[in-house]
Amino acid sequence: MNRRRTAAVIATAGALALSVLNAPAAQAKDTGIVVSNLVFNKGKPIVVGTSKVSETPVTFNFTLPSGYTTDDWSRWDISPVLYRGSLKDVANGTAENSLWTIPYTCYEQDSQRARCEGTLFLDPHPLMEEVDSNSDATKWKIAVVLALFPAGDGPVLAKEYESRSGTVSLRRAAKLSVADATPEPVTKGKKLTLKSKLTRANWTTKKNDAYAGSTVSLQFRAKNATSFKTLKKVTTNSAGALRTTVTASTDGFFRWVYYGNTTTGTATSAQDYIDVR
Repeated sequence: MNRRRTAAVIATAGALALSVLNAPAAQAKDTGIVVSNLVFNKGKPIVVGTSKVSETPVTFNFTLPSGYTTDDWSRWDISPVLYRGSLKDVANGTAENSLWTIPYTCYEQDSQRARCEGTLFLDPHPLMEEVDSNSDATKWKIAVVLALFPAGDGPVLAKEYESRSGTVSLRRAAKLSVADATPEPVTKGKKLTLKSKLTRANWTTKKNDAYAGSTVSLQFRAKNATSFKTLKKVTTNSAGALRTTVTASTDGFFRWVYYGNTTTGTATSAQDYIDVR
């Protein structure tokens, strides 16, 4: 039997994590909850823009200690978290930044074990204060906050803050404008001029700024071909603009591709089809 712990229930349990953070430090002790295979975004960087809410998948497995069951969700809580600063700061509620996974859904493997799938929502809106500085584009540490509660009302029985190996990279979204090629159509053997512009999210201003000094690849796919080939690499100017020329040889599609870096996501422009005559 594969029972499902609903997102609505987990959202309530996630709220209990806040009470865990506010619980007296004297209650901190081993919960006996074992969490394994905790993965954010399938191990890939998380890319956030200036307006759209980023929805990052989070998966993990857990095993509850003796006396606790997956059916009685009100007696335990598991909260995956990304943070900057120290784990002690997370426990004290004073971490420079912490990003919590709410909600998630769990599928029972038996009465004490389950596999869970959740979502880390990152909203760049200024009022949310989740990604409000470009310095947030860095590697974040991974932890999980665990808690046990008594039956009915009462103080937290046990809580713990476990750090995990590895990090998660948070990156600013990049954009490339369409690969504008001129003239159209073009005579075979004549020069084509290709243009575009590279911008990236500024989390402080909530706008997309020109990204200067970045290397971008110009690619071409012939009309009947199945893949693109890189023709050359071009560096953006101070305004983030790209401009280069190529010799027209056959009908096909041009595009620009930016492969990103440690603080910035990847970007691919819309294609421009060229008719060569």
